[in-house]
Amino acid sequence: MGDQENQTSEVTFILLGFSEYPDLQMPLFLVFLTIYTVTVLGNLGMVMVIRISPKLHTPMYFFLSHLSFVDFCYSTTVTPKLLENLVVEDRTICFTGCIMQFFFACIFVVTETFMLAVMAYDRYVAVCNPLLYTVAMSQRLCSFLVATSYSWGIVCSLTLTYFLLELSFRGNNIINNFVCEHAAIVAVSCSDPYVSQEIILVSATFNEVSSLVIILTSYAFIFITVMKIPSTGGRQKAFSTCASHLTAITIFHGTILFLYCVPNSKSSWLMVKVASVFYTVVIPMLNPLIYSLRNKHVKQTVRSHLISNDLSCH
Repeated sequence: MGDQENQTSEVTFILLGFSEYPDLQMPLFLVFLTIYTVTVLGNLGMVMVIRISPKLHTPMYFFLSHLSFVDFCYSTTVTPKLLENLVVEDRTICFTGCIMQFFFACIFVVTETFMLAVMAYDRYVAVCNPLLYTVAMSQRLCSFLVATSYSWGIVCSLTLTYFLLELSFRGNNIINNFVCEHAAIVAVSCSDPYVSQEIILVSATFNEVSSLVIILTSYAFIFITVMKIPSTGGRQKAFSTCASHLTAITIFHGTILFLYCVPNSKSSWLMVKVASVFYTVVIPMLNPLIYSLRNKHVKQTVRSHLISNDLSCH
């Protein structure tokens, strides 16, 4: 055990990030700093708006506040280190720091995957059983679904991190990415990574397939129900309640499936990095924008609080 601790204390990882483009370091820093600022303000703002407005104390907004919190945490796990590596020469991260970044990023990715699935089920109940909605989506059930999403994220992350820690590493290891992700860490280990790779393949496939089954089944029933509505206005209203969620799902799962399909070769590293940036940095910023710009209740709440603050100042 002592040898293992001595070994890991000497291990460091060098996150290459976008170091092969020295002229782009400062422009990228400014772009990512702007994105991160919008992400923090947008997601924490969304949580605050939902908390202070009694009109938004419904299951849909309860789930949305947790989605915003997860996006904020996920972005904060990854982006500050990315920003630091764009302005410093020394891009090293210690073994513990790298494993912790992976651990927390994994929790929030898995939690978001199932939070979006829970939100699809919520939309299914709202559209297909509107009269029973408040009874079916009780506070107790909503809390249980959110707690289950977080708990499963923690279980998956603990399992994957345990098998990563079973691998052995030596000296300085170069990671050709800006984030400590599983494939990159496994690639620089000295021991056979077969078990760790199989575990993440099974885990990622199960999480992606099961969440997509929930989402697609929910939207299949929603589509069938909406098409039975006789008036065009009624159909548009029903679809508009799902538009924001559908947009968020398409972007999130579209990026994951794209990363699944990209071959793991040197020629595709840049593509993987760009997709990873979108997945880890851009998506957490987009979700609050998607939900606030397309949602009249959120816009009304923000507008009314801005007006009341303005009046109190005068």
